Amino acid sequence: MKKRMLALIPMLLVLAACNSEPVETQASFGNVITDFEVVNQNEETVTQEDLEGKVWIADFIFTNCTTVCPPMTLNMSEIAQELDDAGVEDYGFISFTVDPERDDSETLEEYIQYYEIPEDTEWHFVTGYDDKFIREFAEVNFKTLVIPPPEGSDQYTHGTAFYLLNKDGKIMKQYAGVDVGDSRFPLKEIVADVTKLANVN
Repeated sequence: MKKRMLALIPMLLVLAACNSEPVETQASFGNVITDFEVVNQNEETVTQEDLEGKVWIADFIFTNCTTVCPPMTLNMSEIAQELDDAGVEDYGFISFTVDPERDDSETLEEYIQYYEIPEDTEWHFVTGYDDKFIREFAEVNFKTLVIPPPEGSDQYTHGTAFYLLNKDGKIMKQYAGVDVGDSRFPLKEIVADVTKLANVN
């Protein structure tokens, strides 16, 4: 009897995985991302249409950031590595700079070199807009603020969340992009959610 129960364990684990709960949309979200046209680190145009058909993780950073942005980008690269190791397909990343005047494509490309990103990862670091656009875009779509630097400073204030978008461009939920206070970066949860949505046709 004991041997039979042990033999059933792998099957039960498979069934549990197959019956895992779908990714639920958080109450604050559920909206489809608005139209945009930006430029990435390779000077290529990226629009909301380029996001269709893939699962995306989005965030807001700037290359001159002296606090949260480096660990956020490091955490994002860890997500990319986990997904790459697991063989997941149909996903990507998009990081919007909140300092478009300073962060041109060349600067963003230089910033990327500090991080280990799997070779085939689709990750757009984007610019090509003005301060007004990114403030409104962040607030309308992601319910987060972008605040320009105070006088005498070059440091923007912005949210540290990562945002999950499904294949239809709908913003599903947010996660802590970095450990802050009681909030912890949930690597395994993000990888699991991206994997679930990537497997939805």
